[in-house]
Amino acid sequence: MAKFYYGGQAVIEGVMMRGRKRVAVAVRAPNGEVVLHEEPLTAAIYTRKWGQWPFVRGLGMLWDALGLGMRALLWSADVAIQEEGKEEIKFTGPVAGTTVALSLAIAVGVFFLLPTAAAKWLSPISAGGLLVSLVEGVIRLGLFLAYLWAIGFMPDIRRVFAYHGAEHKTINAYESGALLTPANVARFSTSHTRCGTSFLLSVMIIAIVVFAPFHFDNVILRLLSRIVLIPVVAGIAYEFLRFTAGHVDQPLVRALIAPGLLLQRLTTREPDEAMLECAIAALRPVLAADGIELPMPVELRVPAAAVMA
Repeated sequence: MAKFYYGGQAVIEGVMMRGRKRVAVAVRAPNGEVVLHEEPLTAAIYTRKWGQWPFVRGLGMLWDALGLGMRALLWSADVAIQEEGKEEIKFTGPVAGTTVALSLAIAVGVFFLLPTAAAKWLSPISAGGLLVSLVEGVIRLGLFLAYLWAIGFMPDIRRVFAYHGAEHKTINAYESGALLTPANVARFSTSHTRCGTSFLLSVMIIAIVVFAPFHFDNVILRLLSRIVLIPVVAGIAYEFLRFTAGHVDQPLVRALIAPGLLLQRLTTREPDEAMLECAIAALRPVLAADGIELPMPVELRVPAAAVMA
């Protein structure tokens, strides 16, 4: 069986972790408890063999961010503002589906369609397809970096970034074989070679090359080509991420991943002990679902109210 790379993302006052079979979200409720939600992964991208094919499995990472990730964010927001004694919070539903679709549309519009349209008007009339694609890529990358820089000033987002740091530290600790306690996990780095931030940076750069041959004069065709090619770009970017993560001991690879690791300084912060507890609480059940039982340290005490799927 191919090696599986565990990972997740930060949510509001918590962390989501995904395994082979289940996803778990651990969120710190207003009363101080860690509320844990688990559910099986039933989408075809996870359950079918073709979902693990090279250049196809990158779509799973996109779905993690845009599907599971957005629903987990909505659920975590409900937990963060819930009142004591409130009925079980749903992880799915029409509101979740609509929000995911709207978020996807906004992301595609701002980071793919807007740069494409802008590049057509900002490039010199005599510019060739490669130059226009380069201008488009620079605009897209500039928007992406400006967005990450700007939201980092928001106090709530800074807390999310700290939970992002907790997620990275926990995965780093697990992959190093360390006992998963807050004290142990705190010693590890907030950066990770398979971070979604690095993945998105790779998408922005790889898109320049992939989009270059499709320099239609018709703006509508150019926009449609960008939408159609997004899965292709994501597939290439994910394979690049996997390859570099497995060869970090090579100097050239370390140079290639350096920009992504540097960019993670914008999207991670040092977490506190309570944040680390959430990340550990989210990782344990997805490992258990895959048959990986970790020892429960005596000193680890995380009060939890389980909200099961």
